[in-house]
Amino acid sequence: MSAPAPQPPVLPITFRPTRTRAVLLISGAAMFVAITAMALLLEGLSGGARGSFILMAALFAAVLVLLSRPKIVADDAGVTVVNLTARRRLAWAEILRVNLRPGDPWVFLDLSDGTSLPALGIQPGIGKAGAIRDARALRALAETHGTRPDSPDAAHDNG
Repeated sequence: MSAPAPQPPVLPITFRPTRTRAVLLISGAAMFVAITAMALLLEGLSGGARGSFILMAALFAAVLVLLSRPKIVADDAGVTVVNLTARRRLAWAEILRVNLRPGDPWVFLDLSDGTSLPALGIQPGIGKAGAIRDARALRALAETHGTRPDSPDAAHDNG
């Protein structure tokens, strides 16, 4: 006998790699402060050299902020996947399967158009147990709100 399917969480809900995000943002801020302080404290630097140090610190911090951007927002109408530079809105019916296989760097969504969309908002990197829990929750939501062709209830309203 198999275990019952997990209850889907209450919507709206946002999934994001919280620990990874915290490490990236704290590291970015600390690095910016350290490099800027070094540029201002070194006596032998010209104004242009100081400015280039600060500009490089800002660029490094901006890259770390960009890396902390991924999230998945689920609501009654569907899912918004925010990756590093792209955002995609999906209706629940478009999501056929939520996959997080051993060794995957993040969740993959199998879509009704035959493609697979990486969803970086759930990644097992630092918080593996949380990522597995979040992937199961998103899977339960997709099964509850979407229509799965292989499901016996696919033709029935889940509402």
